[in-house]
Amino acid sequence: MWNQGYDPFGNAAVSTLAAAIPAAFLLALIATGKIKVHIAALIALVAAVSIAVFAFGMPGGMAVRAVALGALTGFFPIGWIILNVIFLYRLTVEKGWFSIMQKSIGDITPDRRLQLLLIAFAFGAFFEGASGFGTPVAVTGSILMGLGFSPLAAAGLSLIANTAPVAFGALGTPIVGLAASSGLDPYQLGAMVGRQLPIFAVLVPFWLIWAFAGWRGVKGVIPPILVCGISFAVPEYLISNFANPWLASIASAVICMVSLRAFLAAWQPGKIWTSAALRGDDHSSATMPAPPVMHSVRPTTAMLVKSWVPWLILCAVLWIWGTDTVKTVLNHLFSPSFQVPGLHNLVNRVPPVVARPTPEAAVFPFTFLSYSGTAILLSALISGVFMGFSPQRLVKSYFETIRVVRYSLITISAMLALGTLTRYAGLDATLGLAFASSGVLYPFFGTLLGWLGVALTGSDTASNVLFGSLQRITSQQLGLSPILMAAANSSGGVMGKMIDAQSIVVASTATRWYGHEGSILRFVFKQSIALAVLVGLFVTLQAYVWPFTLMVVK
Repeated sequence: MWNQGYDPFGNAAVSTLAAAIPAAFLLALIATGKIKVHIAALIALVAAVSIAVFAFGMPGGMAVRAVALGALTGFFPIGWIILNVIFLYRLTVEKGWFSIMQKSIGDITPDRRLQLLLIAFAFGAFFEGASGFGTPVAVTGSILMGLGFSPLAAAGLSLIANTAPVAFGALGTPIVGLAASSGLDPYQLGAMVGRQLPIFAVLVPFWLIWAFAGWRGVKGVIPPILVCGISFAVPEYLISNFANPWLASIASAVICMVSLRAFLAAWQPGKIWTSAALRGDDHSSATMPAPPVMHSVRPTTAMLVKSWVPWLILCAVLWIWGTDTVKTVLNHLFSPSFQVPGLHNLVNRVPPVVARPTPEAAVFPFTFLSYSGTAILLSALISGVFMGFSPQRLVKSYFETIRVVRYSLITISAMLALGTLTRYAGLDATLGLAFASSGVLYPFFGTLLGWLGVALTGSDTASNVLFGSLQRITSQQLGLSPILMAAANSSGGVMGKMIDAQSIVVASTATRWYGHEGSILRFVFKQSIALAVLVGLFVTLQAYVWPFTLMVVK
């Protein structure tokens, strides 16, 4: 048994700096744009092992096992999602159906700003609510790229849009993780998050269009921006507070899509925004043309309907796959779990991070059938048959897709290996304790702790599991509401989603803009910081200032 130590140098500041080295090193390497991202991830992983073993005293064998567990977790489920989403996308491109779908979106509106609201925010929110774990960015990034958006625009704007729905994503999985780690009631936690994020669900569509087209672009489409934000925010609040947190994102996304589509049937902007590149985007020349339409005549209504069938199949299968009943059945059929020898229950988290010494489980649940990626693969195969692919061509296309995304899969596994090692070595807790020492400013910095957790792990669920207990313990010591601060961990975390390394890799893969992860990171980093600060300020108002204090769930 090895007990974690959170101040190995006997100096909190030095220990905190040491704990921050791996993540800071990784982001710095990516930001330079001079090192391939999978190489950067592997270098940062080596640095993390060195810090864990030589600075924090973690036994080398345990460190290696934690890395192996993280690498496997990186491929299942996240890499598995990316591989199969890109497979489906490539099938639709090969048959020319993707270009026909683009035509149907253009018929709704040729305005690029409104396409962003429809695809990046509304459509992406649906996939976040249904499956999460990288699916929204993979799907929306591919679609926007196919519509002619520049690579930076497609990747960066998909990341910005994938924020507000994250806390309730994957049918409430982050709230489940938060409740499990904090010991607080999931309904109360969901209700509290539902009193924080709706404000930002209205703000994010404005922010999305501002990041793309500036204030001049925003002014021309304020009505649909409001429709988009409000039609998502109001259901999110009502469902999370008066029903349950499991359906808050996916139901709100459906209402948002229907409301925005109905509004655009009766309203279009006076001036159409046709540019698909970002303001000042020096990569606009890298814009990849939309896949060619493989029909010399105007697509018929039947062709337009068929072009959406693969994506409708995907939505339907993901919806079904995400229900508790189906997950239970699939996991009953096949869900072996593997304990990692030499690591499982041999690492102790100790106070003040937890109330009493708690062994860390190291189990890999291979719930292969219930993975979202498996649902996507099934959707792709069904769609492939529907589109007329032969079995031989499907197999060949799949191996071609593996070749295309191979470096991205390596990167994602390395990122998760780093995040997993960080957790077992206690580096995450050292960083968390630094935030927890902020006293009266803790509502602000505690919110940023959630942001940091997602930036490190790539998952709001993982951040909630890491810091849920710490948030409860610290808030009780400071006389704050544990419900407020645990929820703030999740709400602040969603703004870290756009800068975590694995999301950036997903975005670069989806847009086929390999090697430019640094450009994507530089674009979204300031956006992420600014939005996280705003969430932190809002939580601080809820903690101390009337009438915001009335919003706190008792």
